[in-house]
Amino acid sequence: MQITIVGGGFGGVKAALTLSKKKNARITLITDKPDFQYYPALYGTATGHSHLQSWISLGEIFAGHDNVEVVIDAVKTLDKASKTITTASGATHKYNKLILALGSVTTYFGIPGLNDYAYGIKSHDEISRLKQHLLEEFSQPDGADKDFLIIGAGPTGVELASALGTYLKHLKKRYRQHKPRITISIIEAAPRVLPRMSEQASALVAARLKQLGVHVELNKKVEAETADSLIVSGKPIKSHTVIWTSGVANNPFFAANASQFELSKNGKVVVDEHLRSGQDVYVIGDNAFTPWSGLAQTALHDGIFVAKHILGKSKRKYSAKLPPVVVPVGENWAVFEYRKIRFGGKIGSLIRSAADFVGYSDILPFGQALGVWRAQKIKEEFFYTAKPKIEAEA
Repeated sequence: MQITIVGGGFGGVKAALTLSKKKNARITLITDKPDFQYYPALYGTATGHSHLQSWISLGEIFAGHDNVEVVIDAVKTLDKASKTITTASGATHKYNKLILALGSVTTYFGIPGLNDYAYGIKSHDEISRLKQHLLEEFSQPDGADKDFLIIGAGPTGVELASALGTYLKHLKKRYRQHKPRITISIIEAAPRVLPRMSEQASALVAARLKQLGVHVELNKKVEAETADSLIVSGKPIKSHTVIWTSGVANNPFFAANASQFELSKNGKVVVDEHLRSGQDVYVIGDNAFTPWSGLAQTALHDGIFVAKHILGKSKRKYSAKLPPVVVPVGENWAVFEYRKIRFGGKIGSLIRSAADFVGYSDILPFGQALGVWRAQKIKEEFFYTAKPKIEAEA
């Protein structure tokens, strides 16, 4: 049986690992990146921690899984009638079963200037670009920006804002900057931070951000960005460092192949009780129109579910599971929420650390997972000591 999986994120990788246990299954994993990206750790890598916590080679993950072939390519078209997909390289892949787990992409909602000037932390290239920019900012004789602006008060925005202050203090010390205190601000259109969590959890986090010195602007509409300012509700805020953490959309592959799918209003794929979009085509994780899609735990759950269904080990109907949510807010503090249980503090931070280890263990053998998990504690001193590009080129 030829099983083709498109996407090297949580859902695609977990499905491939589960399916690979059936030795006579031939699995082709197609992805446009050679690494698995551990999204929950990206904010840490963006603020000076090791890149090892965020990217793991797919070759390392599938070492010893001889029935899994990894193909680095980008999928372009799907033809359900002939059971084939084509890729950017021009290759055609046939399948008996197909799992689509392409993940989501960043969207700026058409806001002028963001695509040209805003920074992001959702990929290796985005994080490298942001770090290089910060080095160049702090190496300037007249000092760095006074205002560092983060758009979006969801988990990523909150995690980044609460960790960024410590990182900027390291850069100030490294480049001997003595200018007035830097301001880190979160700009959010909703009336509260973490709007998808409960009001109680939101209040806990708002108080913690205030304690850390993070300024929060709520009910504010981002209207445009220029080379030196962000226009917020009609007023410009001068800054060269605007970081976009808000807004994702379904992978454009689905809109480009809309004739092959039934799409919901938000562009996600409508699936049946077994996460299928038509015969032998499964759509999981961020791409499926299901409750709590967009979360790593949901993608893992989906990957296991469809693998068991394909292998004939389970015929039960899909049931979405509400996952617990843990959001770090600075060192040794996190907010935890699951149904009616919620609290913030050091215990929440310990739970998040344990959850990260479980997350790595879902992808890697125990020993390797432990090594990657420990990498979260490593600071990449390169970003504190290396000469910025502008000096090196002088």
